[in-house]
Amino acid sequence: MHQLATQPEEATSLLTLADVRAAAGRIAGKVVHTPTLHSRTLSEIAGCEMWLKFENQQFTAAYKERGALNALLLMPEEQRNRGVITASAGNHAQGLSYHGTRLGVPVTIVMPRTTPMVKVMQTESVGGKVVLEGETFDEANAHARRLEQELGLAFVHPFDEPAIAAGQGTVALEMLEDAPELDMLVIPVGGGGLASGMGTAARALKPDIGLVGVEAELFPSMYNLLKHADCPIGGDTLAEGIAVREPGQFTRKVLANLLDDFVLVSESAMESALALLLQIEKTVVEGAGAAGLAAVLANREMFTGRKVVIVLSGGNIDTRLLANVLLRDLARSGRLARLRLTLQDRPGALFKVMEEFNAHNINIIEIWHQRIFTHLPAKGLITDIECEARDREQLDALVAALRAKGYDVSQIDVN
Repeated sequence: MHQLATQPEEATSLLTLADVRAAAGRIAGKVVHTPTLHSRTLSEIAGCEMWLKFENQQFTAAYKERGALNALLLMPEEQRNRGVITASAGNHAQGLSYHGTRLGVPVTIVMPRTTPMVKVMQTESVGGKVVLEGETFDEANAHARRLEQELGLAFVHPFDEPAIAAGQGTVALEMLEDAPELDMLVIPVGGGGLASGMGTAARALKPDIGLVGVEAELFPSMYNLLKHADCPIGGDTLAEGIAVREPGQFTRKVLANLLDDFVLVSESAMESALALLLQIEKTVVEGAGAAGLAAVLANREMFTGRKVVIVLSGGNIDTRLLANVLLRDLARSGRLARLRLTLQDRPGALFKVMEEFNAHNINIIEIWHQRIFTHLPAKGLITDIECEARDREQLDALVAALRAKGYDVSQIDVN
């Protein structure tokens, strides 16, 4: 592999192993030393030796509290007494609020008015004072910057400052302490704080280690910068934790000199990876936390024969969204399906179809009849049947049998 770009030598001094080690000393005992575990099953599926770093086991269920705590501890006491502020609708808000409150530091979090109430409540539950302002993150961030000046508060950036990146880099120190044989890190990238810190520490400890960044296809902001690409940015992504339109100025300089490669992952790939982690490892991750596994499974040739570790960066996912992801994964695998049949509106028509489902031992969950809003003649109807099968083969056998009996059958697919 080759590095994405070459930067002047001074870029390598923006962040050092000494910075990360100093951060590790500061935050020791105040954050969880999360496990780095080998997964035999995922290794077999991915075709490489696969380790997982369980940052979803932090108290706030994400790595973000490492950098937030390090930044707080580096502040002069007078500044901590006045308080800190940030703009965030995610894990940084909770990490800063939790450790700020624990240290007696007043913490203000500015969130867009569109932030789900569950995130507001989670942040308030760990001690943060939430201010709702603006319709977008940019508007919330601008308001936070105004309050910073008006109230004399210290702004703690979610990713674009050395103290934050150094704290996040402690993830890599723990990984290589627990599994020194690792030779490739796959790191989710949003603003770039985690990848900057981890990459700096890992490269200093093991100069030949592979470093691969991962972004969602809908938000390839750092990818565009480092690959000199022009992919469109925006959309409704599962990985909102790494959905950043403008990467950090500091982090982009660090990463250009560190990463060996950069890949993008689709929404469906992240959904499948998230479901796989729950099914196999019995662990819940948010979309960004599934990005690493999605990247490995979508680019197997890059990782064959390597000892790979992925960061399960966070586990804060809305339960309804999690349910949707799992059900969609069942649909992709053929275990859950919705079949659409055209029938004649006469006695016994539906019963004959039900006989086929019974013969193939496929469970019917729901049935919808549509007589009015169709292109069919008045005596025709469309029936949608949601059903549950053992696997794709069992479902395909049912569809083939129905078509053999003359039924017009189509399957409503999930993207």
